[in-house]
Amino acid sequence: MNSENFSLSEKIVSTSYVRQGSQARRSHEQLIRLLLEQGKCPEEGWSESTVELFLSELAVMDSNNFLGNCGVGEREGRVASSLVARRHYRLIHGIGRSGDIAAVQPKAAGSSLLNKLTNSVVLDILKLSGVRSAASCFVVPLATGMSLTLCFLTLRHRRPKARYIIWPRIDQKSCFKAMITAGFEPVVVENVLEGDELRTDLEAVERKIEELGAENILCVHSTTSCFAPRVPDRLEELSILCAKQNIPHIVNNAYGVQSSKCMHLIQQGARVGRIDAFVQSLDKNFMVPVGGAIIAGFDESFVQEISQMYPGRASASPSLDVLITLLTLGASGYKKLLSERKEIYLLLAQELKSLASAHGERLLNTPHNPISLAMSLDGLQAESDGAVTQLGSMLFTRQVSGARVIPLGKEQTIGGHMFRGFMSHSDAYPCPYLNAASAVGITREDVTLCMKRLEKCLKTLKKEKNVARSSSPVLPPCLEDTTGE
Repeated sequence: MNSENFSLSEKIVSTSYVRQGSQARRSHEQLIRLLLEQGKCPEEGWSESTVELFLSELAVMDSNNFLGNCGVGEREGRVASSLVARRHYRLIHGIGRSGDIAAVQPKAAGSSLLNKLTNSVVLDILKLSGVRSAASCFVVPLATGMSLTLCFLTLRHRRPKARYIIWPRIDQKSCFKAMITAGFEPVVVENVLEGDELRTDLEAVERKIEELGAENILCVHSTTSCFAPRVPDRLEELSILCAKQNIPHIVNNAYGVQSSKCMHLIQQGARVGRIDAFVQSLDKNFMVPVGGAIIAGFDESFVQEISQMYPGRASASPSLDVLITLLTLGASGYKKLLSERKEIYLLLAQELKSLASAHGERLLNTPHNPISLAMSLDGLQAESDGAVTQLGSMLFTRQVSGARVIPLGKEQTIGGHMFRGFMSHSDAYPCPYLNAASAVGITREDVTLCMKRLEKCLKTLKKEKNVARSSSPVLPPCLEDTTGE
C-alpha cells in the first residue's frame, strides 16, 4: 500500500481509520528504512510482522515473482511445491553469480539486497561481539570445515609453492580434513600440558617454521573455541610470529563469536600481528539450522578474494536464516543471550565441581577456556575399564546431548595421520574426563537436569560395580594334605 492507494481507500473506509492504518504501516517502514540507511543490526528486535513485510517486499523484486514475467532460461526460479516456495519466502534465485558469491544478480534484485544486508548486519554483530577492527565478512552456505578449505584454496594463489599448514593440534575431524581437502599437508604440533590445560607449544611452532622454511608454509591454522582441557591457542604470540615470518594466519573461530574472550584474542592478534581471516559457524553462534558460516577478515580485498573463489551461485537459506534471527533478536537481544551464557557458565562450573567432589573426582582447572568444562573420571576408570565409555552411553540414552566422555588411549587415523589419545587433544592426557559446555542458548534448566541425570548415572555405575563384587564366587581355602603317602 503506497500513499496513493491509502488515499483511494479513504473513499471506501472512514478516513480516520485509514490514516490510522497508514501510520501503522509507516512505523514498519521506518524500521526498514533505518536498516537500509545504516546496514546495522537494529538495537531492538523487530516483530514477526515487520520481518515478514520486509521479506515480502524483497521477494517481489525478484523476477520469478514479477506478475507478467516470461522466463525462457534454464534457471528462472521455478518451484514445483508451493510449500517449498513459502519456506523460502519465494526468494528462489539464491545469492551471487557464477563468478562471485557476492555479486548482484540482475534478475534478482531482492535476493541480492538480502545478501548485501545480511553481510553488513553480520559484520556489525562481529564488531559488537569484540572484533571491532574487522573490515569485511560474508556469509557462505558451507559449514566451518569447507569454509576453511575455501580460505586455504584462496591462499594457494598467493603462495603457489607452499605445501604445508602448521596446525596446533585440536581433535576435531573437520578442521583437519579441511586442510587435506584443499590439497595441503597438515603439520601437527602437539600441545603442551600446563597444569590441567593443553596450550600452544610456541617453540615447537617456531622450530617447524625453521625446519620447513617459511616460503613452503601456506599458513598457520589456529583455533579459539575448543573442548576443555584444551584452551584457545596463544593467538597474540602466533600472530606476531606470522607477521615476523610473513606467513598467513587463518583462525578457526567455530563457536567463538559467543565468547568475548575468544573475540578479544582475535582482535588483539590482528592488532599486534597478522590474522588474514577468521571463520565461524552460524548454527553454533546464532541458533540457526546447520549449513552456513561467516568468513571475516581485516583486509577487505582478501575477503573479496575468498568470496570470488567460491564456484557458482549459492543457496540463500543460511543468509535468510541469520538475517531473520538477528532482526528478530536485535543487538540488545543478542547481547542478552551472550550475557546469560556467561552467567550459566559459572553455574555449570559450580554444579560440576560439587558433583565431582561428591564422587571423588575433580573439575579440571581450565581458566583459559571460556565455554567448555571438564570433569575427571579417574575413579570411574579405576572401577572398571569399560565404565568410562559406559557412562557416555548412559547419558546419551537418558537424553543428555552434547556431553562428551573421553577415555584414555583411543587411536584414530584421519587422512593417513595417526592420532593417539584421540579426542583428548594429546597423545597421553593424564586422566579420562567428561566435557560439558555452556553455549549460547543454554538454560538453567538444562544445567539442573544434566546434573541430576549425571548424578544418577554415576550412582548406578557404582552400584553395579558393588553388586558385581559381592556376587563374585569366593574360592575355599586350600586344605592341608593329611592323607600321607
